[in-house]
Amino acid sequence: MTNKLQVEAIRKGTVIDHIPAGQGVKILDRLHLLDSDVSITVGFNLPSKAQGRKDIIKVTDLKFTEQEANQLALFAQGATINVIDEYSVVDKFNMTVPETLRGAFPCPNSNCITHNEPVSSYFYLREQNDDIRLKCHYCEKSFSKDIVSEL
Repeated sequence: MTNKLQVEAIRKGTVIDHIPAGQGVKILDRLHLLDSDVSITVGFNLPSKAQGRKDIIKVTDLKFTEQEANQLALFAQGATINVIDEYSVVDKFNMTVPETLRGAFPCPNSNCITHNEPVSSYFYLREQNDDIRLKCHYCEKSFSKDIVSEL
């Protein structure tokens, strides 16, 4: 029996692997990948020895910025980002939750100054139980990552 890849290799781009099953859609939405003109290959609920099931996203001819990678860490702690060139992995790193996040999305508090003044949102992040909490630098309100994923 021949082993066959479930998701085709890409020549150049970025592969986000080991995404917790069900989180791939949130990542596609958060990074606005479906609004771009890059080629995207997505696998949902693929078998994974470590996780049981996982999602995977392959994006051709695109390398994520640090801010995009930090946004990704909110929804896919432990995911792996592989930078691909000529079908080979040239850089690989695991996603970790950053200590702070600036300008990634608006503060969910509609009374926050970030909605009325020309300042970027700025959050302090911390892991609490199985959730990631974001505390706004300006209004000091705390939010679950699930609330900001819907913005």
